[in-house]
Amino acid sequence: MASDIEKILRPVDNPAPDFPAKFMTLSSGEKLVIRQITREEIPMLLPHVEPLLHVDRDYYDIVAARVYAELLGYYRHRVQDEYVLIAQINGELVAIVNGRRLNPEIGMSYHTLSLRRGLRVGAHAFAAKMEYHFDIMNQKEVLIVAESPNGFRRWMIEYQLEKRFNIAHELGGVPSWSLTRQLYEKAKGSLIVGARPVPDELLKKAMDEILPPKDPPRPPKDLFASKRSKCDATMPAGSLSSHCCCEGGKNNA
Repeated sequence: MASDIEKILRPVDNPAPDFPAKFMTLSSGEKLVIRQITREEIPMLLPHVEPLLHVDRDYYDIVAARVYAELLGYYRHRVQDEYVLIAQINGELVAIVNGRRLNPEIGMSYHTLSLRRGLRVGAHAFAAKMEYHFDIMNQKEVLIVAESPNGFRRWMIEYQLEKRFNIAHELGGVPSWSLTRQLYEKAKGSLIVGARPVPDELLKKAMDEILPPKDPPRPPKDLFASKRSKCDATMPAGSLSSHCCCEGGKNNA
């Protein structure tokens, strides 16, 4: 009987082309590989996402919590037409992006989770996700939201997204922003980078093992660091206090 109920609970994914892996050279000289992963690889990601639940800077905690749930939803067949792309450097996991096909013409962007800061790996992974929607799945529009000021700058401002405030996004029902095909084509020349095919040795390294991030975001090591972080404008709303003395001792409300 349990198997009969599972047939009802489990959505049936619609056929879609796979994302062809690609690679690029970062400013550090390292080679970044972006590839699609299968359901069977999801358990390899979860231990690297879970620690970020405790990092409240730049909203890593809520993003990690939602990504963890989305990965489980994909793994347990509880989300229809979801996909997951990862970015790796020498096998090391440095970014995760995911989303789904809402229908043949419209995509739903879920999250971009960067596990290494400073090399724009998250921005490259997000761009690959948009490439997947428009160039490979041939969709017309992708609905997007941001959960951090950094995300807003990266997506809404950098891509000049259009408002779709009449459409509630799946991530909490907040108003959506839209990357249209016209905007994508305008941004494509400067933001979509990388080459195919990935050299065999480079792809094999990525496929053989998903290695843990070497320097992922972490919670402050001491209370003083935690107090200083409250003066950071990228902290969650409400964390800036009138008693927080920044910029030469001036109070910031």
